[in-house]
Amino acid sequence: MARKRHKAEEIVNKLRQADVELGKGSTVASMCRILGVTEVTYFRWRKEYGGMKADQAKRFKQIEQENARLKRLLAEAELDKAILREAA
Repeated sequence: MARKRHKAEEIVNKLRQADVELGKGSTVASMCRILGVTEVTYFRWRKEYGGMKADQAKRFKQIEQENARLKRLLAEAELDKAILREAA
């Protein structure tokens, strides 16, 4: 089965739906079947996105992407400096 990438807003909405289902007294396993995710995925989402609102989750993902881009730029700059030091 192909993997589906969920957007941050979708994850937050599914976690809210999960809270409602758990409040009604359903189990985590049955709630995961309703959401269409595994229990491992549910608990990973809960750890990462628990308590966030949709707009906060979207901003969080944008900041993570920007952080990754800056780390790559820093690594490239350090590599360039090392090459120049080696040549000198």
